[in-house]
Amino acid sequence: MSRIGKKPIEAPADIKISADGAIVTFTKGKATRTLDTKGNVGINIDGQTLTFTTNSDDRQDRAFWGTYRALAANIVKGLTEGFSKQLEINGVGYRAAVKGKVLNLQLGHSHDINYDIAEGLEMSVEKNVITIKGNDNQKVGQAAAEIRAFRPPEPYKGKGVKYIEEHIVRKAGKTAKK
Repeated sequence: MSRIGKKPIEAPADIKISADGAIVTFTKGKATRTLDTKGNVGINIDGQTLTFTTNSDDRQDRAFWGTYRALAANIVKGLTEGFSKQLEINGVGYRAAVKGKVLNLQLGHSHDINYDIAEGLEMSVEKNVITIKGNDNQKVGQAAAEIRAFRPPEPYKGKGVKYIEEHIVRKAGKTAKK
């Protein structure tokens, strides 16, 4: 029995929830997000409360039950609070700047890296910290991972792009082995 799947999702009054077959639609102002359950779970909407039910006691259906409940809860959280990730740039001469819908990165390569900001995301740069905000958790995380992949942190000096909460395990250099 899924402990996550059993929990109801309480949406605020400004979010409108509707279901059309296997597709659940969440609307807040101009922002609309949909969740396609592909008929793997049952959907019950009672006012501002959304609950999911399992179609059978099959192991796969129980897994879908908890997964779709978690995805729906993330959509509600994204429409109310939003999601954000912060990246820190470490290194001499490493810089970032937002120019319109493009994030310009100077990370020690022979050329600048221009990263196109996806629709629905906002990016800002203060000193050496890049902040990525949006209402879709997957898009925010994917953008952060792609930016980090341009120059992952290296273990000797810690230079590169890392998450703010990430801890880099440092290695000793050649001189420490004597």
